[in-house]
Amino acid sequence: MAAKKASKADLPRCKWPGSDPLYLAYHDHEWGVPLRDGRALFEMLQLEGAQAGLSWITILRKRENYRRAFDGFDPVKIARYTPAKIEKLMADEGIVRNRLKIEGVVSSAKAYLAMEKEGLGFSEFLWDFVDGEPILNRLKPGGPIPAETDISQAMSKALKKRGFKFVGPTIIYAFMQAVGMVNDHLVTCYRHPEFKKHAKG
Repeated sequence: MAAKKASKADLPRCKWPGSDPLYLAYHDHEWGVPLRDGRALFEMLQLEGAQAGLSWITILRKRENYRRAFDGFDPVKIARYTPAKIEKLMADEGIVRNRLKIEGVVSSAKAYLAMEKEGLGFSEFLWDFVDGEPILNRLKPGGPIPAETDISQAMSKALKKRGFKFVGPTIIYAFMQAVGMVNDHLVTCYRHPEFKKHAKG
């Protein structure tokens, strides 16, 4: 009798998604996949900033609310937000109602547009910190997982200098993991081998 084929639910994974279906889908299909679209990178950077002091699953559950509230994370529209719009966002129960974080998105949108005006692509700017290729780490279960690195510190400093908000080195490292600039899937995770051909390390 043939052995029963393992279902996707039985595949070995990183431990952090637990059993939450939304978290598992994010882990399986998004986390660590190289993202190179500038607008998509801007959105993820804002969501990572919103996460500060909270858990990522909290923001993930609110992601569609954020997209609605912030006009699809269109930097042009966000940069024009008025004080009245900020107050409207502060009353929006679908997002984290933190004034500094909300105003930080506006500041970051203006910084993004300033880079565009210089002719500097946001994606190229960010990916240059890893020489254009994902870094492949080999993290083992129970082993240390960095909260920040020299590269995330350098990226954080550069973004802050340009006017971006909520871009500390720990937030930036989480961002790098999310958008595939670094592959931090555990070596025992079924997703880890899929990135080898795209990464250096």
